[in-house]
Amino acid sequence: MSEAAIDADAAHEDDDHGHHDEPFLGHHFKDHDHQFNTGKLGIWLFLGQELLFFGGLFCAYAIYRGMHPEIFVEGHHFLDVNLGAINTCVLLFSSLTAAWSVRMAQLGNKKGLMLMIALTIACAFGFLGIKYIEYSHKFHEGILWGQLFAPSPEAMEHAMHGVEANSRLHIFFSIYFVMTGLHGIHVIGGIIAYAWLLKRAAAGHFGPNYYGPVDFIALYWHLVDLVWIFLFPLLYLIH
Repeated sequence: MSEAAIDADAAHEDDDHGHHDEPFLGHHFKDHDHQFNTGKLGIWLFLGQELLFFGGLFCAYAIYRGMHPEIFVEGHHFLDVNLGAINTCVLLFSSLTAAWSVRMAQLGNKKGLMLMIALTIACAFGFLGIKYIEYSHKFHEGILWGQLFAPSPEAMEHAMHGVEANSRLHIFFSIYFVMTGLHGIHVIGGIIAYAWLLKRAAAGHFGPNYYGPVDFIALYWHLVDLVWIFLFPLLYLIH
């Protein structure tokens, strides 16, 4: 066999089994752009099914609100608008830090990337901490989702028409806990994903040629923020 044929076979073998000079480029991708675009398509498909998932919950909200509008009017009196507004601001700021983390990765700014990821994680924990305060208050007052539970007399003092709606408030809070609880699970998922990113960022894995994971997780986080932007007015503000 000629030397040219041997060299061609060796090149083909290298191409089939990976790019030795690009440790983060998959062997089945031609280049970083190909890998990034493929990943982008994958994350958008994932986000699409997430929108369908939450869309079903919003449909349930609309149906029950149409059937029992008085319960939703009554239920919002048991929610703390100030805490909801603070959580909204926290998530909006976290969207900024998430977007900025992508830019830091593109620029190859390791310290800036780690800082933005850490701030995003801190905002996520802040959101969950405020939500814990809200949940704790409702458990303490007996404002839950089951028919066996009813708001305490102290809690009912904040309601406008408590006597009539009291026995059916579990409908409102069933929807409230399902929607905010599932959203909270997505926040926890975001924390886990960003913790993984922070570990990789500390190892110096991201730079101008390879920042796809940072971009993809930021898109997921923007969806988490967007869902809350809808939940806040629907549950806390619309009477």
